[in-house]
Amino acid sequence: MLDPRTKLLLALGYMALIALTRKPFYLEGEWGLLLIAILLSGQVKTYLRWLVMLLPMALFFGGVTAWSADLSTGVAAAMSLLAMTTTFFLFFAVTDPEDLGNSLVHTGLPFSIAFVMTAAMQFVPVVGRKLKAVIETQQTRGIALKPGLRALRNYPALLIPLLTQCFQMADNLAEAMESRGFGRPGRTFRKVYRMRLIDWLAIAGEWIAVTLILLFLAR
Repeated sequence: MLDPRTKLLLALGYMALIALTRKPFYLEGEWGLLLIAILLSGQVKTYLRWLVMLLPMALFFGGVTAWSADLSTGVAAAMSLLAMTTTFFLFFAVTDPEDLGNSLVHTGLPFSIAFVMTAAMQFVPVVGRKLKAVIETQQTRGIALKPGLRALRNYPALLIPLLTQCFQMADNLAEAMESRGFGRPGRTFRKVYRMRLIDWLAIAGEWIAVTLILLFLAR
């Protein structure tokens, strides 16, 4: 099992490779490698549900780029967005937010910043579930909330309950933090995070591979 900091550096390295790749064919290959990793991690169903929301955004971004430049550039832009967001999906799928935050604290990141980052990562799926629950509840009352112009007038029936529940969660979290002495000095951690040899080998191997690939693409 790799250290969370190693996973973060690997994700950033792969993101750099995607950002510096310009040809659609190579971008498709990089995205294909991510799909293989998702298959091995057992996150296929979750990724497919997430991909349904991402594809329209990628197609729109690629279409605008193709209209302003050319078709090849538009395809490359769409594939870059798809590959980059897939990299982050895979990273968050295999990395526990609490482990990531605590490991960064061991590196020297202030605990308050690490806590905000961890809480944000944990709240995203929670808010997603609450959003789905509000939509289903309002639809049972005959309020149409499916995407479309006709549903725009009904969006307050979605946003107001969702925002109310988010504020309630934030208030409960603040009370729980205060009752547990958040911010007091002398905090200790149950788990000690250390970079092992396999972590350094993985980081060095990926960055060497990225450098060689970029040199090959620059030929």
